[in-house]
Amino acid sequence: MEKIKLKDFLDFKFLSGIELSPDKKHAAFAVHTCDYNENKYISNIWIYDCLSEEYRKLTNMSKEKSFIWLDNDTILFPSLREEKLKKKIDDGEHWTVFYAINIHGGEAYEYMRVPMNVNEFKLIANEKFLITAEYNHYGINLHSIKSEDKEEAMSMIKENKDYEILDEIPFWSNGEGFTNKKRSRLYLYDKGTKDIIPISGKFENVSLSSVKDGKALYTAFSFTNKMELTNELYMYDLYSENATRLIEEGEMYIEYAEFMGDEIVFAASTIDKYGINQNLNFYILKNGEPVLLAEHDYGMFNSVGSDCRYGEGAGHRVLNDELYFISTENKSSFIKKLSLDGKIERITYDNGSVDCFDICNEGILFIGLRGTKLQEIYLYRNNLETQKTKFNEDIAEIKNVIKPEPLSFENDGIKIEGWVLKPADFDENKCYPGILDIHGGPKTVYGEIYYHEMQLWANEGYFVFFCNPRGSDGRGDEFADIRGKYGTIDYNDLMMFTDTVLKKYPQIDPCRIGVTGGSYGGFMTNWIIGHTDRFKCAVSQRSISNWLSKFGTTDIGYYFNSDQIQSTPWNNPEKMWFHSPLKYADKAVTPTLFIHSEEDYRCWLSEGLQMFTALKYHGVDARLCMFRGENHELSRSGKPKHRVKRLEEITNWFEKYLQ
Repeated sequence: MEKIKLKDFLDFKFLSGIELSPDKKHAAFAVHTCDYNENKYISNIWIYDCLSEEYRKLTNMSKEKSFIWLDNDTILFPSLREEKLKKKIDDGEHWTVFYAINIHGGEAYEYMRVPMNVNEFKLIANEKFLITAEYNHYGINLHSIKSEDKEEAMSMIKENKDYEILDEIPFWSNGEGFTNKKRSRLYLYDKGTKDIIPISGKFENVSLSSVKDGKALYTAFSFTNKMELTNELYMYDLYSENATRLIEEGEMYIEYAEFMGDEIVFAASTIDKYGINQNLNFYILKNGEPVLLAEHDYGMFNSVGSDCRYGEGAGHRVLNDELYFISTENKSSFIKKLSLDGKIERITYDNGSVDCFDICNEGILFIGLRGTKLQEIYLYRNNLETQKTKFNEDIAEIKNVIKPEPLSFENDGIKIEGWVLKPADFDENKCYPGILDIHGGPKTVYGEIYYHEMQLWANEGYFVFFCNPRGSDGRGDEFADIRGKYGTIDYNDLMMFTDTVLKKYPQIDPCRIGVTGGSYGGFMTNWIIGHTDRFKCAVSQRSISNWLSKFGTTDIGYYFNSDQIQSTPWNNPEKMWFHSPLKYADKAVTPTLFIHSEEDYRCWLSEGLQMFTALKYHGVDARLCMFRGENHELSRSGKPKHRVKRLEEITNWFEKYLQ
């Protein structure tokens, strides 16, 4: 077997967005690959024939990753193929061009072009589409400007690029840049007349949930000064041309809503007991009021971590008046089913990760990771899972993928689950270095699926160990609730886990252990180096160092910090400082590499800079590698060359201090 190399992920195939045709005979999905030389991702739509079980590439322009079915034989997708239009967009115009293609053959043809940046699009009636698109209150929305005024408007657009106006929070968003008074607004687009009719208000941030029989459900955050944590639920009726508010702002946070038979069911949280990380429950609308339908004390998403995904897909579907959804329990994500009587039943049972799925009476097609394999398409039918594609089969066949060994322990009477990757060609008579890897979130989980960076380090001769401390997902609200406790019980879990690993695997040299993590894992890495000198080196990625500064500079700081640290800079600054790793930086002696992205507005660059400066000031070896043009998602969806450089920096740092 060949050892896994750092750049192997450049050859991986990432799958997303599986969607069955209306007649359920075919499924479309996107396949993404890295183009290292061009430093970008190549994306194309593929077709899976449910009868023959064959699959083939449908598009070839390498830019198609989102789509809808127009009918049983036709797919609609946005793409930018015209050079003249590319120039207009570069100059500041907004256009989204949609192409249609028959899945049985023929070239794609232009179907419609919308003079807006379209985010979501759904067919609601013949040649009528619901779209969400960017609306800029302080900007110039060209689609509403007369042609004779367009030249002047274009000049103003160029001039406005030199400054930003801020008069609300959040004023920027990770992956989106400055968002002040910019909204994802809901419109009705008529292909025949080319009319664009706004449905939602100017200050409503909309997410489109469900469309059925000329009606649509959507959620909206409405704000002009400060976005609150609760949103509104609306139903739009195409035929009456009215949008009716079903749930008012201030009652709950609503993740999504679906039509189930004649009922409206939605996943929501009252955020009253466990704060913003409180698990969602299911509600039904009765006489205009939300009524609890089913409690669900597990994550209602796939939160199983991996650095081998790109793109997204549906995490819930409705079939025969039943709602199917992805849920995380312990180390895995599964598909469950909700009935209108409030009963929740788990459908799939195999461990691993379900990333997205679609469903019909014949079974469930899903994209997932099973065992230590990379993403493939699976069919679940008659209580049996069958792999249907072999996009990444050669990786599992020729590469030395190491299976994680489970290792659990108890702390404060609570079981903590973890895993260990032994070094490649492990010899029990040899001594090895080790790496503790800490997940982000904190409300996510590690599982037993493929994680490239960890597999790389194990193949380079390291023990790699990782666990799900308190604060993680999959174990219910109480387990995930570490509000006001950051750096205390979770730190104890991680240190006891390290002790447990060292005891079980005496081949690990306790003087050659490193630690790394990103986001919350970066916070914990910063915390660890200020509270112990047991680690020979550390790598802190997209981290948090100062809860006081993060409160006022990041896209979620004003509500995440106050909720998770249970304080603000005004009502209890001492508590925010107590939980800030920067407070303890003068105690740190561990050589630390910091990885940060210039456009990471979730854990802003200033967080890494403060900790880096503190270590340098106190004479500790430190290095910071900053990536321009990247955000909080660098390790998962950053540009291919940047992902390679990031992993090289980390691996070289470990080699310098641990080998």
